[in-house]
Amino acid sequence: MSEKAKKKRSLTSWLVEFAEEKKSYYILSIIFAIAKVVCSMVPYIYMADIVKKVLELHQSGEVPKMDDFTKDIIMMAVFWVLSKISHAISTTISHATSFVVLANIRRRLAEKLSRLPLGSVMADSSGTYKNIICERVDSIETTLAHIIPEVGAGILVPIVLIIYMLTINVKLTLLSMLCVPVGAVFFIFMMAASKNIYGDAITKTKALNDSAVEYINGIEVIKAFSKSGSSYEKFANAAKECASCYIEWMRKCNLWQNLALILMPFFLLGLLPFGAIEYMHGNVSGGDLLMLVILSLSLIAPINTVTSYSDDISKMGLIIGEVTEILEREELVRPESMTEKLSGSDIILENVHFGYEEKEILHGIDLTIKQGTVNALVGPSGSGKSTIAKLIASFWDVNEGRITLGGVDIKKIPLEEYNRNIAYVSQDNYLFDETIMDNIRMGDPQASDEDVINAAKACGCHDFIMKLEKGYDTIVGGAGGHLSGGERQRISIARAMLKNAPVIILDEATAYTDPENEALVQSSVAKLVKGKTLLVIAHRLSTIADADKIIVINDGKVEASGTQEELLSNSPLYRHMWNSHISVKEGA
Repeated sequence: MSEKAKKKRSLTSWLVEFAEEKKSYYILSIIFAIAKVVCSMVPYIYMADIVKKVLELHQSGEVPKMDDFTKDIIMMAVFWVLSKISHAISTTISHATSFVVLANIRRRLAEKLSRLPLGSVMADSSGTYKNIICERVDSIETTLAHIIPEVGAGILVPIVLIIYMLTINVKLTLLSMLCVPVGAVFFIFMMAASKNIYGDAITKTKALNDSAVEYINGIEVIKAFSKSGSSYEKFANAAKECASCYIEWMRKCNLWQNLALILMPFFLLGLLPFGAIEYMHGNVSGGDLLMLVILSLSLIAPINTVTSYSDDISKMGLIIGEVTEILEREELVRPESMTEKLSGSDIILENVHFGYEEKEILHGIDLTIKQGTVNALVGPSGSGKSTIAKLIASFWDVNEGRITLGGVDIKKIPLEEYNRNIAYVSQDNYLFDETIMDNIRMGDPQASDEDVINAAKACGCHDFIMKLEKGYDTIVGGAGGHLSGGERQRISIARAMLKNAPVIILDEATAYTDPENEALVQSSVAKLVKGKTLLVIAHRLSTIADADKIIVINDGKVEASGTQEELLSNSPLYRHMWNSHISVKEGA
């Protein structure tokens, strides 16, 4: 029930939450925005006063003198200046505050992503997250900075002014309001016309952004395989569809929007004809009628300000919806502190079922990985090997069954504590745009330079690092782009070794390593993992032939397990895989 209620929260409630710590600044901004609107309206009152004086002097037969109006003119100028100063202060405060709010939104998104199951994060492309966190969140800054003070003041001040107009003449004030429902009707027509196409426009915009990110990030592959034509065509088609959608949206809505913007603030539409009739019948004085006309003119600016933000508010609502969709995703549920003590580092999977969305990948896995042993997961592509490794690494929660570490269900172990016990290295190794020294040291932030260098030497990294221009101080580039795939893998393995976790998972970790260096890495890993629990996933069966236990996974189930000799005797699938591997190796 609470989840449903959370999903139905309004844009305003989310904005209040995001701006909670800066609420006082927004209130201050609104106060100055109200001051700005009030100050901009006061000159109209003085103007009405001047006109009333002129009429009174004319009726009495006196000649108007400049001295009669000097004070009014000076006050008009003073309030005009005050309105500009108030506006400047209001927008300065609101813009500065909005940047802090956007930073908080981005921080919350980054923290949320770190607590989500990896599967939830990987369901969307990196371009989607980059677009939401960077461009989409940034795009609401101007609206956020203006909507709170200006729309707030643009609604509050006209209400007060209308109440004042009612004290002058109730009937004419109400008649002047006839334009509001008429304009509202046109706004309803506009919203009806844009209801479906607006969502389509946003979807196509996101598709364009994703296509642009994919095109730019994959430009090297595109050029290498002469796919620039087809890839650019995909990007161009996305751009064309996006542009066409917005053009169609504007075509359907422009007429209704323009009519609404013209009529809604047109208070004179009802005031002038009915006011003239009332004046001729002596029901209203010329001064009061003139005051109502001038005050109604002063209402136009704030109401136009409010209505002009209708599209921006819709866009901001959609973007906040994308942000909150991420913030409301189900997290990995873990306790804050340990309630049970780990007894060793045995890993046991009991009747584990798991699937991505509706498709089940693992069907009742039962598996025991003993402390201090070397274990290997093998099997055909797509059999579920990497999924098992990622479940053990707690990247997801199992759908059914349980996984224990040291006799304790991993769901009862705090995530930070569990991560200290697991070192995970995959075939898709990510390095930060820092020095090699800093990237390896991430395995143990307290490690000395000597510890880092020793880990690099043990993993066969030292020699190639020293050949680089700046050695360990070499910046590796975004995602390690300045290094080869094999070099990135060895640095990632060194980082995992430096972590000194009792459980080490190597998921195709040597996939990009050439045979010469792979032998060195395997030898180094064997020395460094003595006494630790090692789980290896590898397609090259010769690299895991000496494992204490080899587990054969097929179609999401454990088909067989045992040593190399036992599997060659008892497992037709493993024997076939081994013979295929040997024939390929001999052919090479």
